[in-house]
Amino acid sequence: MRFRFAAMAVGVCVVGSAAFGTIQTSKGKTMTSAEIDSLWTIDNPVAGFEALSKALESHPTSSDELHTQLARAFGLQGKFAEGWTELGKVSKNPTKIVAVRVQLESGRLKNSSGDKAAAKPFFLSALELSQKGHFDFYAVDAAHMLGIVTSDHESLDWNEKAISMAVKSKDPRAQKWQGSLLNNTGWTYHSMGKFTDALKKFQEAVAFQEKLGGDPTRLRIARWTVARCLRSLERYQEALKILDDLKQYPEAGFVSEELGEDLLAIGKPDEARPYFKRAFELLSKDEYLKTHEAERLDRMRRLSSTED
Repeated sequence: MRFRFAAMAVGVCVVGSAAFGTIQTSKGKTMTSAEIDSLWTIDNPVAGFEALSKALESHPTSSDELHTQLARAFGLQGKFAEGWTELGKVSKNPTKIVAVRVQLESGRLKNSSGDKAAAKPFFLSALELSQKGHFDFYAVDAAHMLGIVTSDHESLDWNEKAISMAVKSKDPRAQKWQGSLLNNTGWTYHSMGKFTDALKKFQEAVAFQEKLGGDPTRLRIARWTVARCLRSLERYQEALKILDDLKQYPEAGFVSEELGEDLLAIGKPDEARPYFKRAFELLSKDEYLKTHEAERLDRMRRLSSTED
C-alpha cells in the first residue's frame, strides 16, 4: 500500500504552462488549463473547491473545465455523488481539452470510490484523447492513473510508459511528472516484495527532486520514502540517519512513526516510545487512517504506552 506521507507527492503537478487549451471569457480574458490547475492542489481539496468556485464566478466561459476540477475536489472529499453531478454540468459538446478532463475525472471518481476496474476504461480514453490532442501533461496523467488502477507487472508497465512519456515531452509540466511516477513505481515494487528494486526507484526520485530544486517538501517526502524502504530491507541504521535529519522539519507524524519502528527494530523500545507517542498524537487526527488503517494507529498507541 502506498503510505499517505509519500502519497502527498502524487499528482501534485500544477506548475503553470501555456502549452494546453485556452478558454475565452466573455470579457476577452483567458484561462489556460495550467492556470486552472494552479488554483489548487490535491492536498487541500476544501480550499481548492473554494478557489475553483470563485474562478467559476469570475470566468463563466471557463465553466466546463472548472466543473471537471470541482468534481475532482468533491471526489477527494469522498463526495462522489456531488462529483458526478458536477461533471454533468459540462456542456454536451466540450472542447478537446475538456473532453480529456471529463474522462480523467470520471476515472478518478470511480477509483476513489473503490472501483478500479470501472475506472480503467475512462483513463484509457483520456490517454487516447490526450495523445490525439497533443496534451502531454494530461497524457502522462492518464498513464499515471492507469498505473494506479492496475497492479503488479501491468502497473509497472504503465508507470514505465508514463515515465518515458514525461522524459520525452518538451513541456515542462509533463516533465515534472517524473518525481511522482518514480515514487509510484517504487511503491509498486515494494508491494510486490521487491524492496531492492523499490529502493532504486525511490533513490532516483530523490535525485530528480534534487536536480529539479524548488519545493523542499517534495525532496523531504522522497527522502522519507527511501528511509521507509530501507526499513523493509532491514537496513535500520541507514534509515535512522535519514530520519534523524528529517525530524527537524514540520511533519504530519510519519517521520516519528518511522523513527519509532526503526528504533524498535534495533532493540531500543524505550527510545522508540516517545516517537510512537508523537506519531499517534498527530496521525490519530487523520481521517483516512482512522477509517482505513485503524490497526496501524492502534499499534502506535500501544507502543507509545509504558503499560502495554
